[in-house]
Amino acid sequence: MSLTLQQAIDWAADELHELETPRVDAEWLLMHVVQCTRTRLLTHAGQTLTAQQSEEFKQVIMRRQTGEPVAYITGTRGFWTLDLHVTPDVLIPRADTELLVEQALALADNQAQLNLADLGTGSGAIALAIASERPNWRVFAVDSSPAALMLARKNARINRLSQVEFYEGNWCDALPSDLVLDMVVSNPPYIDAADPHLLSGDLRFEPMSALRAAENGLSDLRTLSAQAFLRLKPSGWVLFEHGYNQGPAVRSLLQQSGFSEIRTIVDHGGQDRVTMGQKIEDSHHE
Repeated sequence: MSLTLQQAIDWAADELHELETPRVDAEWLLMHVVQCTRTRLLTHAGQTLTAQQSEEFKQVIMRRQTGEPVAYITGTRGFWTLDLHVTPDVLIPRADTELLVEQALALADNQAQLNLADLGTGSGAIALAIASERPNWRVFAVDSSPAALMLARKNARINRLSQVEFYEGNWCDALPSDLVLDMVVSNPPYIDAADPHLLSGDLRFEPMSALRAAENGLSDLRTLSAQAFLRLKPSGWVLFEHGYNQGPAVRSLLQQSGFSEIRTIVDHGGQDRVTMGQKIEDSHHE
């Protein structure tokens, strides 16, 4: 029996009723299968699926039932104003991370030749969002995963952001040794390895190396804080995304590394999300 678009959504929402957003998931996956916009889905609700579309839709709904994230099933996710390709090699870009982009953009306008590094770029979401708003900045995107970098380069090509340069390796060590930066941004691994959230929801499908860090989730933030201080120009800024309960610890790490003007910004849910600090030349204390 062939279903209409509306019947397919109703059936899928029922199948996915145990998930958080069954109807939204059903719509996204049907848009993917039928290759149409949400508007078309709603205005052509009586259109009938072909046998092939019906079969494909059943398959993707079964995948979603196991908990596999919608973004991995469709292979895309919107972030900022960009459409990004995502695979299980990278974290799925999240709306919360747009706060990091907003804060970085607010620190400087489109002035010539400002150097910014995005450390642990993954899909390229942060680097590319910033580059799309600041065409005069030079943006350096670093990741230790060759698969992630391949994807980030592809996203740069698709979104025509040719001023982003990509480097493979660990954090600042991957960058040219003589490169001095005006800004460092990062959404590093910051979840404690013992955190039960790693075993639930979308996180089960995402790359553990991009999520989990030692020392209660702070080890990479500690390394990045020290490296950023050495790489930044006087008056340069560092901005980190981190966990909702890590604001005090990250402020303390930045202070230990020598940063001043340290502050934490809360996300739309009122949780600590981004902490930033500025390198003032005489502020470093041994």
